[in-house]
Amino acid sequence: MSNETSGAKVLIVDDNAANAELLEAYLNDSPWQLDVAHSGAEALEKIASFAPDIILLDIMMPDMSGYEVCRELKAADETRDIPIIMVTALTELEDVEKAVEAGTDDFLSKPVNRVELVTRVKSLLRLRCLKSELQRTLAYLEDLEKQSS
Repeated sequence: MSNETSGAKVLIVDDNAANAELLEAYLNDSPWQLDVAHSGAEALEKIASFAPDIILLDIMMPDMSGYEVCRELKAADETRDIPIIMVTALTELEDVEKAVEAGTDDFLSKPVNRVELVTRVKSLLRLRCLKSELQRTLAYLEDLEKQSS
């Protein structure tokens, strides 16, 4: 695993304990910190305290669907940039479109392939890292510009 994503925080959200455990097992050998939430409401609480770098989000949950959680996270300034991978057994085009409209960054169908999961998480974490680096560089350049004027 690359150093740039080491120590990243991954939040797994699934109301089915067996599904959450499987995702956790698939990511256990990674250098990432893992946490699990078993409902949409619990996910929103954990996001505030755990501050994940990426979220694996089930769609079909009883209290609050993954669509609702995703929409809420993408609407808030503090959580807008957290990549979300929807993990679902739903495969209809309509479900994919709803997830995209809610703001998801990627999609994985159940049963999840371990290599595909790790690859997509790693790619989105790299992208998040590059985006943060770009924002820091732009802020630095803006400061330099202000100082020189």
